[in-house]
Amino acid sequence: MKKGQIDIKIYTLLSTLTTGILILYLIGFIVINGGSTISLDFLTSKPMGMPLGSKGGIYPALIGSLYFGLIALISAGTFALSTSIYISFFCKSNTIKGFLRTIIGIIAGIPSIVLGLFGYGFFVVTMDFGLSILSGGLVLGIMIFPYIEVRLEKSFSEIDKNLLSASYALGVNKTYTFLNIILPATFKDILSSLCLGLSLALGASAPILVTGAVTYAKVPNSIMSPAMALPVHLYYLIAEGISVESAYGTAFVMIIILFILNSIPFLFSKEKV
Repeated sequence: MKKGQIDIKIYTLLSTLTTGILILYLIGFIVINGGSTISLDFLTSKPMGMPLGSKGGIYPALIGSLYFGLIALISAGTFALSTSIYISFFCKSNTIKGFLRTIIGIIAGIPSIVLGLFGYGFFVVTMDFGLSILSGGLVLGIMIFPYIEVRLEKSFSEIDKNLLSASYALGVNKTYTFLNIILPATFKDILSSLCLGLSLALGASAPILVTGAVTYAKVPNSIMSPAMALPVHLYYLIAEGISVESAYGTAFVMIIILFILNSIPFLFSKEKV
């Protein structure tokens, strides 16, 4: 083995170890500081005390985050799947493909707070949705749309073209081919993309600060109501110096949710480890 190859191997190994240690340290730090705060009461009660949040739990914020994430996942997943299917299997013009990919790249590069301001001007004011879960969820959907679309398009591009050609040669239409060949082959990747996109949405605070998230609200009974959200609640707990213990507990819950979401695709995998 040449000296240059050895140097690269050592560099990549050290980089991987460093990254792994930092991630483990981050997770361990949150677990150690927030684990003692977690209890059934913390997960099922509303914020209380003076200032608000110094006592009680995070139940309204937990439910609100799930509502925001669900709206984001439905909106972004629908458009991302449709766009990636069109680009991968139906669009024949490289010009149109390039234009669509440019637009998707531009959306991906927009700062989240700018998306929040757009959401306030368009969804809250112009569409008259008001400060609501719907407004916040749609903005989050715009934010995660490029992330999901790029991953889905990449997954579709890795399908064996000979398999598709054989299907078309037998007279099978593209809809049947997609539902019975492409979809089963890419199901894990699609599920993974949706779960990771949802994880990204659940951790974002800037887009919903001005569109639907509030400092305190009861458990929402409609998507047209504002709601609490875990990242925004965490921000206020730290920014206002209300309760460091509750902040660590909130962060711990968010990490557990993200871990569960990222584990779902593996549960549906048919591969044996």
